Amino acid sequence: MNAMKKYVAEFIGTMVLVLFACGAAAELGCQTNIADASYALTALAFGLVIVAMAYSIGNISGCHINPAVSLAMLISKRMTAKDFIGYVIAQFAGAIAGAAVLGYLLGWDCGFGANGLYMDDIVKSLVIEVILTFVFVLTILGVTSKAEFSRVAGLVIGLTLTLVHIFGIYFTGTSVNPARSLGPALFAGGDALSNVWVFLAAPLAGGVLAALVWNFLNGTRKVSRK
Repeated sequence: MNAMKKYVAEFIGTMVLVLFACGAAAELGCQTNIADASYALTALAFGLVIVAMAYSIGNISGCHINPAVSLAMLISKRMTAKDFIGYVIAQFAGAIAGAAVLGYLLGWDCGFGANGLYMDDIVKSLVIEVILTFVFVLTILGVTSKAEFSRVAGLVIGLTLTLVHIFGIYFTGTSVNPARSLGPALFAGGDALSNVWVFLAAPLAGGVLAALVWNFLNGTRKVSRK
């Protein structure tokens, strides 16, 4: 597959994720530390975007649309360093583009579905994001490890993202994706931007942990390449 096509696919997928899923959070007024019905709809929006993108661009790029996922794939030797760099650049660019379109449509004070600290506690916010990302990425590594899982992989991954959002929105708004966090934060500014490093570092750490655990549990077993 032509490398540029894969990067374009990742750009489009991440842009759609931010526009539709973060857009749903902004439209519904979904806020961290305040539990209400908007959590379920926002969580569902994130999950449905993954399902839609998995079955549209999945056969082109694997539909990572998340630097933490790409990092785990790199550690698991399922992608090259060159592709990793290309994927990450495309993902961050797509997230910024999606946030820009969201601002144009909803207004530049819409909040952009940006992430926030849990009770202003950096350590707890880091811990929750590492845990959420670990579960999400470990699921991805497992469901993409065998060709026979390919028909249901997109659905499983989408449902898992829905699950981690249902639990995690209350705490941090749920990042599990550095690109998804940076794009909205750049336009939201304020605390969202000053604290965005938490939502860059924690998901990457969770992705690394998931890859290391996956590699350990599987030992010398061969995994299928995408």
